[in-house]
Amino acid sequence: MTNPTAEIGVFGGSGFYSLLGDDAREHLVETPYGAPSDVVVTGEVAGRSVAFLPRHGRRHEYPPHRIPYRANVWAMRALGVRQILAPCAAGSLAADVVPGDLVVCDQLVDWTRGRRGTFYDGPRTRHISFAEPYDPWMRETIVAVARRLKMSVHDAGTMVVVEGPRFSTAAESRIFARLGCSVINMTGCPEAALARELTLGYATIALITDHDAGILAELDQKPVTQEAVVQMFAANLERLRQLLVEVIAELPEEPSPMSARALDDATFG
Repeated sequence: MTNPTAEIGVFGGSGFYSLLGDDAREHLVETPYGAPSDVVVTGEVAGRSVAFLPRHGRRHEYPPHRIPYRANVWAMRALGVRQILAPCAAGSLAADVVPGDLVVCDQLVDWTRGRRGTFYDGPRTRHISFAEPYDPWMRETIVAVARRLKMSVHDAGTMVVVEGPRFSTAAESRIFARLGCSVINMTGCPEAALARELTLGYATIALITDHDAGILAELDQKPVTQEAVVQMFAANLERLRQLLVEVIAELPEEPSPMSARALDDATFG
């Protein structure tokens, strides 16, 4: 790759297409891991070149456990992307994290099973450091911008990523809360780890759409439905778009050394 097409990538739903304006271009990217979820659309946002990919596909045809995560991340890197913003819908596992809040997570717990979570299947093996799964420079930028825009934002939180596509039982969500998780989601893994393996900066912006089942009794709320999640996300989409535009404008030109040098000491043998 000699001529990068985009510097910043965004994974999200189809509601973000309007970010790119009338000059958007579609790219059919081939990868060693099959086709991405959809064509990648590039354009300019706040003077920066941006690539957008709907992780579930344009018609939401990929449920969380079938998303081609490796192809999606590889496609971004193939277009020159160095940093990925990953907004997502998420449930809350904490009473003080309420629907409409934004959480810029600093930790995650992978509760998925069977997903292809690495580019290094052998014979070459690499063990990346993943103690801090999200790029700190990107997180700092997101939090600062959200606060300047007077948005309700939590500057840290642990996201547990479950297999899906079903929602959790009440017992499961109570377990996750007791483990210290404050946010629950179905798509955050293996995206974050794959981005780190390709030395990309990666940060998630979790939009809280509901309280998860395990704390509903104490809050006297009904169990979440897919319809309710979609409605809450749609109601906050414009606010999230505004945040992304401002964040894209202010991101550093490169990811932090934690991300950019992730492979320096990761090779085995």
